[in-house]
Amino acid sequence: MKKLLVTGCNGQLGKAINKQYENTEYVLVNTDVSELDITNVDAVVTMMKEVKPYAIINCAAHTGVDACETEQENAYRINAIGPRNLSIAATAVGAKMVHISTDYVFKGNAAKPYVEFDAVNPQGMYGRTKLAGENFVQAFAKDYFIIRTAWLYGDGKNFVKTMLRMAETNDKVRVVRDQFGTPTSAAELAKMIAYLVPSENYGLFHGTCEGACNWADFAKEIFKLAGKSTQVEAITTAEYKTAAVRPAYSVLENYMLKLTTDFTFASWEEALKEYMETL
Repeated sequence: MKKLLVTGCNGQLGKAINKQYENTEYVLVNTDVSELDITNVDAVVTMMKEVKPYAIINCAAHTGVDACETEQENAYRINAIGPRNLSIAATAVGAKMVHISTDYVFKGNAAKPYVEFDAVNPQGMYGRTKLAGENFVQAFAKDYFIIRTAWLYGDGKNFVKTMLRMAETNDKVRVVRDQFGTPTSAAELAKMIAYLVPSENYGLFHGTCEGACNWADFAKEIFKLAGKSTQVEAITTAEYKTAAVRPAYSVLENYMLKLTTDFTFASWEEALKEYMETL
């Protein structure tokens, strides 16, 4: 039996990976902060030598975009040092390394979808620390898959559930219309990971559902599928102040998947419909 060690197992993607690998040849070794401190290299190497995983799937991250601005050291520890430690350990035990990254590594002002070959230029601490993590994985892991995703939702706290909760008590919600990306289902991303893991198709990939929209249109689609009459008031980013800069346009194209595989994601609308049927 091949073992897969999952970090951040209690997060949305961690849960989706557990579901994806039910009744397969793989045995999952689930870890979260209480089982493994990924910021401690000795603890990480010791555990990997005990478990001897076939692959490490790193879903652990400091994803609080605004909090990263004020908790910079902690963000670097989790988003950069953590992946470095896991990569060092992966190489030590001959495991494959799967690392999840983000659209925030780009400047976020493109006129067309970003591909894996485009220059990175993060604008905030979340993007900077995640890019540092990518660089460490490339430097220390021998066999790795780095997957950049965006606007992720699954079993946990997310935009879809926030909108549905707000619809319970509001006739109208204000949602930003001038930030574009691709809502991505954790279940779809877990399928991509399961597709790549047994292969030797290593490198950097984008992994998002197909298509793109803005947050306001995403909210409208959620309400439509849920049969809610809640209206969406589309506002500008300037009207919704946040500590960290949000990308205006950070749509990712799954270009490496298209160049090297026959794997395709569902459209964001299809994936959202499927997700909402589970709620």
